[in-house]
Amino acid sequence: MPRISPQLSNPGIKGSDKLKPLKRAELRGKLSTKPGLNRFLRATPGGLLRIDKAAIKAEERLDGKFLLRCSDPTLSAEDIATGYKQLLEVERGWRDMKTIIDLRPVYHRKEDRIRAHVLLCWLALLLIRIAETTCDETWLNLREELERIHVGTFTGPAGTFRQRTETSPAQRAILGKLGVTQPKRIITLEPGTTG
Repeated sequence: MPRISPQLSNPGIKGSDKLKPLKRAELRGKLSTKPGLNRFLRATPGGLLRIDKAAIKAEERLDGKFLLRCSDPTLSAEDIATGYKQLLEVERGWRDMKTIIDLRPVYHRKEDRIRAHVLLCWLALLLIRIAETTCDETWLNLREELERIHVGTFTGPAGTFRQRTETSPAQRAILGKLGVTQPKRIITLEPGTTG
């Protein structure tokens, strides 16, 4: 069953019978600018606002169905639907490259640099998708968890060393699923000079 907005089902519409005709027409005008609400709303001959149950039933019949066109008559309905679903994934990939990977316009003049740039973007997106499917989690959640691993530099009379933070169980689980070994706890160790 299609979801009806709370604005249609709440007492605001039911209470509209008590409004003056001009105010009711104003409300009808406001709702007509919202296609999601307007298609389930009808006005009685007397100008009262009602939920259109016939429109809801008609919408229920279309729930979960696709209407797709294709210029290749040899393709099956399943192949056409799969192609459209893959197209959605490609569009999601471009959106992710612009937002999640934070890709900015880069202006290359040489063809080999352009090809290299596109290949690197594609590899980054591929790695994201592999991580998402392997961990069964979104990239935003994975990145948020893994970004909590930090490296600190500590300096004292005995010397300087760089050490990463302790990994949480969630971080260890992600790294384990991806088959990535945990980074070394102590990254560098430089003894101090005694003088």
